[in-house]
Amino acid sequence: MAYISQLPYDNASSEERARIDRLMEGNGRLTNMKLTLLHSEPAFHALMEWYTLERELEKFLPERTINFFSYAISHENDCLICDTFFTQILTDAGIDFATFDFSDEEKLLIDYGRAIVQDANRVPPEIFDDLKKHWNEEQIVLITAFATIMIATNLINKTLQVELDERLIPYTKQ
Repeated sequence: MAYISQLPYDNASSEERARIDRLMEGNGRLTNMKLTLLHSEPAFHALMEWYTLERELEKFLPERTINFFSYAISHENDCLICDTFFTQILTDAGIDFATFDFSDEEKLLIDYGRAIVQDANRVPPEIFDDLKKHWNEEQIVLITAFATIMIATNLINKTLQVELDERLIPYTKQ
């Protein structure tokens, strides 16, 4: 059971309703995590920077690679919600993560994401050496920032015990 409720539309202030309406127009649905975060607008905006970082990553990484990276972090971090979310994205793309033949860059980012979760103080220097062969320092900082936001969303979901989303049921005003 979740420790924090999802923001109910019918009990929301007019400002909160307007925010929900804007988000619904942009996405068509809101996840349980977003509905939980909407209790605090600063917290919501801080963690939704994930999307800003993702758009920047897409300038030099394919979407599939970003999804592999996100899945690896969420799986290593044992976050049921994010793990399930990215598993579904990969399944919809016909990809079995356990048996997929990753490119060298994909494998490197998967290893990097897992290493950050395991112990950010002890990411092997060889990983950084390899990262520098593929990306410049600005890109490595962006990749790392994205990983930390992914970890933060994992921790929000786990700590607050946000309930797993029903994949096909859109959030509707009640």
